[in-house]
Amino acid sequence: MRKLRLYMIVFCLLISLPLAFVAWRTYITLNREARSQVRFFAGQLLDEIEAELSELVRREESRAVDEYSHTLVQEGRRVTSPLAGIPKETYILGYFQNNPDGTFQTPLAADSGQVTDAYAPRLRQLKAINSVFNQRKFVAQAPRTEPSEKKQKEKTVAKKESSAFADRFIKAPVGSKSKTVLGQKKSRVEEITADQAQNLARQEVQAYKRPWDYEAEVDEALDAEAAPEYRAAAPPSSAPVPLLERRGAVQGHSKPSVERFQAEVAPLQAVAIDEERVFIFRRIGIQGQIYRQGFVIELRPFLDHLLATYYTTQPISGYTRLVLNAAGRSAMGRPSAGQAMLQEEDWVAARTFPAPFGFLSAEMVAVSLPSSPARQTLTLALFILGVVMVAGLVAIYHSARAVLDLSERRSRFVSAVTHELKTPLTNIRMYIEMLDQGIAATPEREQEYFGILASESARLSGLINNVLELSRLEKQTRRFDLRQGDLSDVLDEVQAVMGESLAREGFELTVIAGGIQTCTYDREVLVQVLINLMENSIKFGRHLPEKRITIAAGTGNDGVTLKVSDTGPGIPKRALRRVFDDFYRVDNDLNRTTGGTGIGLALVKKFVVAMGGRVKAENNDGAGCTVSIILPGGAED
Repeated sequence: MRKLRLYMIVFCLLISLPLAFVAWRTYITLNREARSQVRFFAGQLLDEIEAELSELVRREESRAVDEYSHTLVQEGRRVTSPLAGIPKETYILGYFQNNPDGTFQTPLAADSGQVTDAYAPRLRQLKAINSVFNQRKFVAQAPRTEPSEKKQKEKTVAKKESSAFADRFIKAPVGSKSKTVLGQKKSRVEEITADQAQNLARQEVQAYKRPWDYEAEVDEALDAEAAPEYRAAAPPSSAPVPLLERRGAVQGHSKPSVERFQAEVAPLQAVAIDEERVFIFRRIGIQGQIYRQGFVIELRPFLDHLLATYYTTQPISGYTRLVLNAAGRSAMGRPSAGQAMLQEEDWVAARTFPAPFGFLSAEMVAVSLPSSPARQTLTLALFILGVVMVAGLVAIYHSARAVLDLSERRSRFVSAVTHELKTPLTNIRMYIEMLDQGIAATPEREQEYFGILASESARLSGLINNVLELSRLEKQTRRFDLRQGDLSDVLDEVQAVMGESLAREGFELTVIAGGIQTCTYDREVLVQVLINLMENSIKFGRHLPEKRITIAAGTGNDGVTLKVSDTGPGIPKRALRRVFDDFYRVDNDLNRTTGGTGIGLALVKKFVVAMGGRVKAENNDGAGCTVSIILPGGAED
């Protein structure tokens, strides 16, 4: 058995190690695939944020230059600006225009200066922001967040892994570049009407003004410090902004009547007012005058809006953390509770958004990985494989152990049978020689010797019959003569056959039977079963002072029950379930000093089962044990 266990351990290792390696590599691959998927969809999420910012920029760039006044004059009619109200975006504080002289106008305030109570707080804030902007507009630059060196390295590694994943499906276009500006990249020139110019300047539009005033010089300094895509292509200081003269004007007039003007519109740019607000504006150049128009973003509501719209409600929020940074203000979206966390956070995506939102950056890290159907299938397959392997090895071990145990018991059986055959043969030979030599001097002594010879012959015959019966039962060639009866014939024959042996050994036999219903049995087989049980009781109880055997027959719910009880040493509790196994003998001192082959009780069980019954053994409350035989009642099977 030691070698068998060693072989099985070696076999387990040889099978388990390759399987464990394959499973480990598979899990690594699945984790890499999951990370790549998270990176891909994190990029998609950031693309959606960028798409909203791009739409916001496109909308603001498309606004008419005169919409930043409360009341507009269009074709002689006065209309209210579409910006004359609280913005629908909760993160936009309001719109205003910074005039060349530093003054301020907003669609929230009527031309008469009247302001409703609902707009008054916003108007005060916008005025304060305009004052701060007047101080900062000459050195205004959009704040940018540069990732740390560690993040740069993580991005490089992540890009390589992501590219390796993506290249299996589609090749990246050659020479593709990331977007650096949302909306227009360069200044554009558009024509505006005289009404629009009047709405913009709120003064009489003159045909000619100063070619380029101090404000333009300041903006040239601003362009020099700003990013290239922010710089406006200003005309030379010696030349005024050209005008479109009214069609049909009389030539030779020094100041022709003007119908349309050219306005230079620069791309949007951003200025950080403080840690809570950013002013995004565009420069409008007309007739040498510079106007700045835009809107104020409140950073905290802005970041909360982006998180609530694009992150919090998405499944990806369950296993990632998104951090938004804007001009020193941060907002973090945390993963849902109950997720299995990674031992080390894994960077999946980061982006600094294009101008004019260069002050806004996003970083997303994975704190867990989404559950994958492939991972679940692999785990289930490995679990089933492990269970099958363990169950198979256990079954092989128990089968091998059972075979070895049966082989050992057969070996002991052969030894015991040899001994059991040798003993009566030796006795028979000895008494025959004694009779032949005339040692038995008297007829009484001769009769005694003849009785011993008959007893030993019967013992030898019984042993041989048991072996033959066991062989026939295993080959299923044993025939049974099943008939119905009340067991009275069986009990009578058993008393007659065993009477002399019981008397010689000093045993007392008690038979209790009454009111037994008919049952189905083979008379000869049942007699042999009871004789085997009684011989066992005699063999193991002959050395005890109390020698009593009781046979009780009665009717129960399951049929007719026969119980054979004795006052012997009983059966060890651990052996009660195995005493009916082939060739089994309890390993104790009593068995080692008592003869036997280990097939007596095995024959009892096989005979009873063949007659449709069942058998069990249990120890008595006092001395001895009881073997119960339950036979089916009713009609013949």
